[in-house]
Amino acid sequence: MVGQSNMAGRGFLNEIPAICDEHIKMLRNGRWQTMEEPINYDRPNAGIGLAASFAAAWRLKNETEDIGLIPCADGGSSLNDWAIDGLLFEHAVLQAKLAQKTSNLEGILWHQGENDSTMDSAIVYEERFSLIVKAFRSELNLPNLPIIIGGLGDFLTEGEYSAYFSAYQVVNRALQDFTQTNPNCYFVTASGLTSNPDFIHIDAASQRKFGLRYFEAFNSQEHILEPLVDENNILNVIDRTP
Repeated sequence: MVGQSNMAGRGFLNEIPAICDEHIKMLRNGRWQTMEEPINYDRPNAGIGLAASFAAAWRLKNETEDIGLIPCADGGSSLNDWAIDGLLFEHAVLQAKLAQKTSNLEGILWHQGENDSTMDSAIVYEERFSLIVKAFRSELNLPNLPIIIGGLGDFLTEGEYSAYFSAYQVVNRALQDFTQTNPNCYFVTASGLTSNPDFIHIDAASQRKFGLRYFEAFNSQEHILEPLVDENNILNVIDRTP
């Protein structure tokens, strides 16, 4: 789990049912522990993210296996903060290598870009992002590691901070272009997702939907460019799963 606050999760915990499954683990203090939200506790306001429903959807397809989540996202981080000689990158690699001692690493879930949605940063986003992806795969010795990449929400232009996100569509195009030209990289749309009152952070219900889209991209090895037609039905099944 790599990126900034919408990967870490800022959905309000009291807005949706908890996902409880002893076969979904999270890496904490170097050990696999049963998942509970917030998974990625990077800030005191950490909450619901997309990873829990991603894992729950994975479990529906793999009923006899465990899945582990490795939280490494950091709220407010830019691509500069994720530079390959920086602490966030090195920390994520360290955590992934630690998990590889007992598990197989199957993919990276990436969501970042809000902090680079000014024109100066957005126009060079794809070039800089490409270096980070190549470095992750190289450091982890997994040249074909799948990278699932979520788009930025359209609600970013609706709030009082909208001026900070004037080039978010440029970032989204950069992410889509990157996935079109790099193997085993898949784009997931944020179309139709809604936000908290701040018009920055994806709300809890939409984070659940986003996680399903991430899983569908991972499972089908295809880009998800429209909302899934059965999102609500799958979430109802997940909510009923003990």
